[in-house]
Amino acid sequence: MKPGRVIVGLLLAGGLAWGGVTAWRSRSRPPAALGNAAPAAAQDSTARAPSGVRVRVQVLNATRTRGLARLATRYLRDRGFDVVEVGTSQPPRDSTVVYDRSGHPDWAGRVARAMGGARVEARPDSSRYLDVTVLVGRSWRPPTEPLYP
Repeated sequence: MKPGRVIVGLLLAGGLAWGGVTAWRSRSRPPAALGNAAPAAAQDSTARAPSGVRVRVQVLNATRTRGLARLATRYLRDRGFDVVEVGTSQPPRDSTVVYDRSGHPDWAGRVARAMGGARVEARPDSSRYLDVTVLVGRSWRPPTEPLYP
């Protein structure tokens, strides 16, 4: 057998194996991990923290999806919000809710727009050093991120 044919055969076999592994991995991931379960246009990319103001935010994962609060934290920090606390909350929620803790409905509204139009509720709490609390619900999806190989 000629060496050129052996090399071509090995390259074809490697390409087929790579394609099979890639197809298998894409099927084994849940839809939420792919990041395309909800349209990215639902989030307002222009919603940012007011300039010169420190808006202290608490982000709580109110779902069974691990790491959702961390993704929301990164997303809000990229928009200028100061996330000072991350955790989990019970019971699980379907939709995201933003609580205004400090009497600044504009700040809570900005966070809600950034999170895709979440509902805002006034829940003042002077015992906490927080301005806004975000309960991330099951329907929130982080925006897709570009792939840099």
